Amino acid sequence: MTAKTLEYKAIIIGTGQAGNSLAKALAGAGWKTAVIESNHVGGTCVNYGCTPTKTMVASARVAHLVSRAAEFGVEIPSYKTKLGTVVARKNEIVNSFRQGGQRGLENTPNLDLIFGFARFVGSHQLEIEKNSGEKWLLNGEYIVINSGAKPTTPHIPGINEIDYLDSSSIMDLEQIPEHLVVIGGGYIGLEFGQMFRRFGSKVTIIQRGSQLLSREDDDVAEAVATILEGEKIKVLLNSRVTAVNKTSDDQLDISVNMDGTECEIKASHLLVAVGRTPAAADLQLEKAGISRDPRGFIKVNDNLETNVPCVYAMGDVKGGPAFTHISYDDYRILRDFFLEGRKRTIMERMVPYTVFIDPQLGRVGLTEKEAKTMGVDYRLAKLPMSYVARALESAETRGFMKALVDKKSGKILGCAILGIEGGEIMSVLQVAMMGNLHYKSMKEGIFAHPTLSESLNNLFMAMDR
Repeated sequence: MTAKTLEYKAIIIGTGQAGNSLAKALAGAGWKTAVIESNHVGGTCVNYGCTPTKTMVASARVAHLVSRAAEFGVEIPSYKTKLGTVVARKNEIVNSFRQGGQRGLENTPNLDLIFGFARFVGSHQLEIEKNSGEKWLLNGEYIVINSGAKPTTPHIPGINEIDYLDSSSIMDLEQIPEHLVVIGGGYIGLEFGQMFRRFGSKVTIIQRGSQLLSREDDDVAEAVATILEGEKIKVLLNSRVTAVNKTSDDQLDISVNMDGTECEIKASHLLVAVGRTPAAADLQLEKAGISRDPRGFIKVNDNLETNVPCVYAMGDVKGGPAFTHISYDDYRILRDFFLEGRKRTIMERMVPYTVFIDPQLGRVGLTEKEAKTMGVDYRLAKLPMSYVARALESAETRGFMKALVDKKSGKILGCAILGIEGGEIMSVLQVAMMGNLHYKSMKEGIFAHPTLSESLNNLFMAMDR
């Protein structure tokens, strides 16, 4: 039977932040557009990433505040975390976002939302195996790949013989783990580790490197480790898991090499959080001649085009910073090019981000390590959160703020804000960087009192002392 063949000006694979937005923009401009989705509309952010995790982080913070109630003069005799209720709340919010995104696509003129699996059969032709089992052929003048990424499984003896957790499945647990071991001391591992400690689990984090958050400055990573250890989370650095076995009583035996010394850890649950792998293996990119790098990410130029003309990739599948807001900026780059002929590039754009541990770590621009490596002549401003009035009033004095300033021009080069609402304070400095403001604008600026942003006065005063 001959497959049904359809013609489109643009075909987009995946409905993540970039794919959803680009599909609606192109269709709204009159392009006949198809967007292919294999599962749920919304991509990683809505279904497995930002939305569900931050919903559960909020529940964990409430549990943490209740445990500290006596510090604020509030007596709460007892409390209990009902993980099933936490998960149900998370699911309700995810479903709301997911359904809203799907309705938005379905109600856009010139746009066909097709549920199924896409694979290339030529440079500009896709075979779609619909969820109904029917197969279609789609030809597109432009094809944009936005298929995202998925959790990486490390090569550890025994890992495939157990029911380990990843960043998706851990959010569907109905019972609080007795002892959760986390492999990986990056953003994902730390967020879940602290979350489940606050829900009531014993937590151990195993990090292969010499510090948590390997991309951050040493002082930031050390402060984060101190914060986590202050919540009775065990952090093992310079450690690697060498084997995993299931015991007769359904527990886990985890073999760990700690700085050359072998030891065994007993756990009830294991979370693997060692990075993400591009979701591109099933697309049969080789049939289109599309190149990938050694890790499997799709290679693109500065304008997001692959080595095949008029075939593009955006979001996590192309590698680079795996953040929703970066995916969204990828969409803007292609939107401007397709609809206005305006060429923007992915080079030298700001990459702000927030690690949603508590207190938050907000980051943008250069780290101190990067500045030293690049030979940048900088000055450093640093202020403990214990010097911030609003933090003291809120009993949230953990962490510090630091900012790098170009010694000659006085412009802000980057910052790390580890503290209450660190992501929001970072965003104020990001706007200052976008406007090329001199650091004295922050030092002398009038901010409402008493707010956290007001502490930027004191941060830059500290540099001039």
